[in-house]
Amino acid sequence: MRAYTADIDLASIRLIACDMDRTLLADDKSQPPHMTERIDALAAAGVLFCPASGRPGPTLREMFPEHAAQMAFIADNGGAITYRDELIYKSLLDPALYHELARTTIASGAGVPVLCAFDRAYVPAFGRAHHDALAVYYHDIIYVEDLAEVTVEANKFTVLVPTNDSKRWYDEVFAPAFGDALSVACAGIEWIDFMNVGVNKGAGLAHLAELLGIDMADTAAVGDTYNDTEMLDAAGHSFIVANATPDMREHAAFELPSNNDRGVAVLIDAILAAKGAHLG
Repeated sequence: MRAYTADIDLASIRLIACDMDRTLLADDKSQPPHMTERIDALAAAGVLFCPASGRPGPTLREMFPEHAAQMAFIADNGGAITYRDELIYKSLLDPALYHELARTTIASGAGVPVLCAFDRAYVPAFGRAHHDALAVYYHDIIYVEDLAEVTVEANKFTVLVPTNDSKRWYDEVFAPAFGDALSVACAGIEWIDFMNVGVNKGAGLAHLAELLGIDMADTAAVGDTYNDTEMLDAAGHSFIVANATPDMREHAAFELPSNNDRGVAVLIDAILAAKGAHLG
């Protein structure tokens, strides 16, 4: 694995798709200092900074209040994409499929099923016991007695795995049961995400780049774990943080310092320097 400094073509980058948890965000969920100034400097240098996350759009927007109206967001692992406050792409799950997912989650005992409906989440009443963990990511949660009674437009389904062994549940239950019908990905040790086939962060990056007329060779992706795989594979410049899941090293060309060592900020500063730009 080569250090990020081995990428000698940083000046060509026009779009950065960046994962949030354990990538941009430190373990305490904080962003690097001076991210506002860095996003401004990138924009001035002709580079769009785009958070790409399993988090829903409204939560992502709240994290960038100064720039949300000018930014792009790849939310729900590519299930919804917004640019300058306009929803430019959405992928809707079949209600029959998300009802089946809810039944399987509950029957298996894997954890808490969460139906993601763009600006709100629907969770069975027993999920209240995990409200604090859910509320980090979903700020509008509707608790219901039975998800089978819910039929709404939803673009992602996810399972909160309180035992922090999502990869085991993925391997033993969900990939075998749903891998042919849906795109299934571990989003860290505590989440398993489900989207329509073909929906992932990499496809989201490609949609956005096409809209903006940016060649994929001039895109960069930064991530840390399995739901970043397609995004790293698709981008012209691919980076993982040093704390990434070990398996991810085969999907990235370069390595950054860890999330806690603010590796994304280090990369942004290197891109700005390559373009002859700097923080204001």
